Amino acid sequence: MRRKIMGMNYLRLAEVFAQPKKNKTVSVRGWVRTFRANRFIALNDGSTQQNLQCVVDFENTEQALLKKINSGAAVQITGKLVESMGSGQSVEVLVEQLNVVGEADPELYPIQPKKHSFEFLREKAHLRVRTATFSAVMRIRSVLSFAIHQFFQEKGFCYVHTPIITGSDAEGAGEMFRVSTLDAKNPPLDDEGAVDYKQDFFGKETHLTVSGQLEGETYAQGLGNIYTFGPTFRAENSNTSRHLAEFWMIEPEMAFYELEDNMNLAEAFIKYILEYILGKCEKDLEFLDQRLANEEKTKPQNERSPMGLIEKIKFVVENDFKRVSYTEAIDVLRNCKPNKKKRFEYLIDEWGADLQSEHERYLVEKHFNAPVILYDYPAKIKAFYMRLNEDEKTVRAMDILFPGIGEIVGGSQREERLEVLEKKIETLGIDPEELWWYLDLRRFGSTPHSGFGLGFERLVLFATGMNNIRDVIPFPRTPQNASF
Repeated sequence: MRRKIMGMNYLRLAEVFAQPKKNKTVSVRGWVRTFRANRFIALNDGSTQQNLQCVVDFENTEQALLKKINSGAAVQITGKLVESMGSGQSVEVLVEQLNVVGEADPELYPIQPKKHSFEFLREKAHLRVRTATFSAVMRIRSVLSFAIHQFFQEKGFCYVHTPIITGSDAEGAGEMFRVSTLDAKNPPLDDEGAVDYKQDFFGKETHLTVSGQLEGETYAQGLGNIYTFGPTFRAENSNTSRHLAEFWMIEPEMAFYELEDNMNLAEAFIKYILEYILGKCEKDLEFLDQRLANEEKTKPQNERSPMGLIEKIKFVVENDFKRVSYTEAIDVLRNCKPNKKKRFEYLIDEWGADLQSEHERYLVEKHFNAPVILYDYPAKIKAFYMRLNEDEKTVRAMDILFPGIGEIVGGSQREERLEVLEKKIETLGIDPEELWWYLDLRRFGSTPHSGFGLGFERLVLFATGMNNIRDVIPFPRTPQNASF
């Protein structure tokens, strides 16, 4: 058997399975998932969930070559594509030529054909994409990314790259990563003994952005409708399954949009991208749906999810989002059984409470049985840039709530009135000099405008049925962890 394959036109496995040309010679390449009985190679090249079985002629293959075919090895194969005699696959390749491109020592290669915990695989983040679960998750992530751009481009939105390094805190939370070139051990000090950032690279204190929203608003006030899609950073010392220090955000901003326009766009956007993956990622979703179903069986009956993965996605796509004011939601929660019987971890006693995931999920999964858009939140629990309502107690904010996850989108109509915004900034103790340019938007041709933010990893989490946000981004950044 020849070991080198020269001048071949290689097919991706997705192409092989899409249009199998039986009894034709094909050339494929990828990584060995398993090698059984010195005869059956399960090959995968990352293009599809399905492995291609490649049958080696054991008697006519060099023993030295067979010893190199281990899990993780990269191989090139040419052979005849035939109908499979075994179960689980429609076609297989009878190997005629085989070349081991890259060996993988079975004593050292960590991704062996057995069940690995996700905790273990996070420590092998550079290799975990070779597993069936993570390759499925990352393909869906890729398709979702494309769908996001396609939705906005079809609607005439302009894609804007907002800065990664910023001098403003859009969320006002103060949990930002500082960017500096000053000597960390001996920084220059001013007359009051504080770090003199005037001597820093940018001449002022700067950070990694927590949001592109404020800069996005400036471009919406000239281009009309824009969207950003890029990395954002939050220095929140949280090790929960829902938090990352580095994550991606989709943030559209629209001139002349009021709150209802904003809600309409957000609902249409979410339905579009989820419907897109239902059509494009069928095999991956079926695999992850089964994975989730198997996982749910291990939980106590009262902790199991009432819906499977594909069922949850269709639940969002096929149902109208229920629009409910914060005040109405508080009344529902205050009088519901879990609250009265003290089953909620955070009891709802009074108007003004900041809703938790358990409350949001109750509204979606139990009370309304539909995705929910909550709007008109108390001003004191929302950001300074949200438009104040006439009652001067609530703002024109809106959050979209999903089954199994709670809040997935947060947005608002932005405050376009200069005097109202200046008063809010003063009340919160924000330096107006830091936001002079943002205030200028209200001085020169101000319009009603709105926008929202969607944390991309939270969307991928929902769309894949994974339980930990660290498992839906290639290289998670969390407290005490910046490996790879």
